[in-house]
Amino acid sequence: MRPGGNLVYGRRPVMEAKRGRRRVLRTWTAEVTSPEELTRLAGSPDHQGIVAEVEAYPYVGADELLRPDALIVALDQVQDPHNLGAVARSAEAAGATGLVIPDRRSAAVTPAVCKASAGAVEHLRIARVGNLADWLTSAKETEGLWVYGADAEGSEPYSSLDLKGPVVLVLGSEGSGLRPRVAATCDVVASIPLAGQTSSLNVSAAAAVLLFEAVRQRQK
Repeated sequence: MRPGGNLVYGRRPVMEAKRGRRRVLRTWTAEVTSPEELTRLAGSPDHQGIVAEVEAYPYVGADELLRPDALIVALDQVQDPHNLGAVARSAEAAGATGLVIPDRRSAAVTPAVCKASAGAVEHLRIARVGNLADWLTSAKETEGLWVYGADAEGSEPYSSLDLKGPVVLVLGSEGSGLRPRVAATCDVVASIPLAGQTSSLNVSAAAAVLLFEAVRQRQK
């Protein structure tokens, strides 16, 4: 059986866990543990010779992310852990205030997400909310945040958005995009123009485009 706590695996995720907010309780390395046992512990062969048991992931309250210079990413039912991890990595690299995900029908912070994020989840503040549309509406009405959605059929190009103020960037699931009620909360639903034959971007690639456009605007 696996240990009772949470696990992270891979050199970078374990290193970032040691630098992050939660305590590392125990580690297993290739020097003293067989590759087969490491794979069994990690639940994946991608452990790179190290697995660690850590404290439970320290989610934050979503309202803690609301501030005058907020740059928040919200994901609407993104269920692929690799996509969640990749978005978290881009968000942390861009200096985002945090990431918001729904409680249900969404990937949570798991060992696979930690690995896909290269340990970025250890430094990024991530919140879970019961109803994403309700939280977005509250953020707009009480804190004055602008909410911008991203969709292939968006009404404006993303480059036209003013991302210098407090904003939430909302991206939808891999298959169906933004749910109608979530899209309805957005002040603008923008698109990322594509020049090739591909009809859309992966959600993590789209998040990176929007985040670093916000960084570019804020650095002017």
